[in-house]
Amino acid sequence: MTIQGKNIAYIRVSTEEQNTESQKNLLYEKYSIDKSYIEKVSGKNTERTELKAMLDFVREGDTIYVRDFSRLARSTKDLLNILELLEKKNVKLVSDKENLDTRTPAGKLMVTMLGAIYEFERANLLERQKDGIAIAKREGKYKGRKKISKPANWQEVYSEWKTRKITAKKACEMLNLKTNTFYNFVKAEREVV
Repeated sequence: MTIQGKNIAYIRVSTEEQNTESQKNLLYEKYSIDKSYIEKVSGKNTERTELKAMLDFVREGDTIYVRDFSRLARSTKDLLNILELLEKKNVKLVSDKENLDTRTPAGKLMVTMLGAIYEFERANLLERQKDGIAIAKREGKYKGRKKISKPANWQEVYSEWKTRKITAKKACEMLNLKTNTFYNFVKAEREVV
């Protein structure tokens, strides 16, 4: 069953003096936008209020529209992190300028290629991490990570989040979970259904 989601525009310019209207007009004219997030802040800053609010708001079946990737992220690493989060949430991304739509085979191929680069970088990082853990174990300093179980109020909070009564941020606060842990539980929940 395909979920009919919302069409969301993310519009960003780097300074207060710049105008967001050209991006807004383009996206609203070409796509049936239901909601937009607009901000005037440098793309170097990944702690953007509207970006975070949008990523918190989107749900399975939604599509995010941007004028181009530089509006969303300034580095490949940041873009891949955003794409990974959207993939976990089953949210699509459309970039007008790059003509990339993660709903199409070509868009999926491009994301796969970006993902392969990320996977290569991640494998190198994990190899270095593994070496560091081996050294820490030899020195008796390694404790390991504790397994986290679902909180007792998981189903109640998950239901409220799923029906958009609360945001993911609020759900994480109510459950006392980090964002990644929350979405891992969400993913597990979907696999059960």
